[in-house]
Amino acid sequence: MTQLASPPVLITGMSGGGLSSAAKVLEDKGYYVAQNLPPQLIVELCELCARSDSPVDKVAFVADVRTRMFPGSLADTLDQLTQRGMAPIVLFMDARDDVLIRRFDSVRRTHPLQEGDTLKHGLQREREAVASLRAKADVIVDSTNLSVHDLRRAIEASLGSQAAAVPHVTIESFGFKHGSPRDADLVVDVRFLPNPYWIPELRAFRGTDKAVADYVLEQPPAQEFVRRFLDMFESMLAGYRHEGKDFITVGVGCTGGHHRSVAVAEELGRRLRERGGLDISVLHRDFDRF
Repeated sequence: MTQLASPPVLITGMSGGGLSSAAKVLEDKGYYVAQNLPPQLIVELCELCARSDSPVDKVAFVADVRTRMFPGSLADTLDQLTQRGMAPIVLFMDARDDVLIRRFDSVRRTHPLQEGDTLKHGLQREREAVASLRAKADVIVDSTNLSVHDLRRAIEASLGSQAAAVPHVTIESFGFKHGSPRDADLVVDVRFLPNPYWIPELRAFRGTDKAVADYVLEQPPAQEFVRRFLDMFESMLAGYRHEGKDFITVGVGCTGGHHRSVAVAEELGRRLRERGGLDISVLHRDFDRF
């Protein structure tokens, strides 16, 4: 039986998607983080860390496309760890291609799969190479619209309950004008609710302020939406668990991500916490964006 305090974490995804940032977050949380080990060594290190005399009880691995240079595959590694009772959590870091290109250009790096072609071609090759891992991911974090601080908060929120045997649900408010979150498992649109933006005395406030929250949530359509959503989500939870999905992200969107989506996300988070049996985080992606 493993002596690890929490499941191993495999950090993978697109080059430039935030793998290094994720590694720093886990290091700050007390993880021993290994970078780009050959796949066959990942299992050996996990077994070493699981020994009773090991000084390490939390371990994470960063594995980008460069691990393909070695024999073996990350998919086989995941299966081997699962068979040994150390099923890892797969954290997949992603971003839009135009953002990845801008990040590579800013540091004047070439893509590991560029092979003399354009950076865009390198990214296309990488997306094909990591598609199966993305499909297996427990958590997908899209760093496209996140600052360094927001990225840290998103990773911490997503992995906060990893040692607990309860599903982790992240409720993330956002503004449609900034794009939908690509890492959401479920997206709901609350733009049908009356917009506090058009109330002069409420415009400068946010959905976390009582006056705005009261204005949004006291509307009968909002009350009906919250009730119906929670009923629907309750019926979905059993299916998520059956499919082995313990990390669920719900996106709640309005126009700018300041008022309606924030108030509704806070209310959904509050009601789900009252339900019990879930680990709940509430994030507001576009809270300070204009």
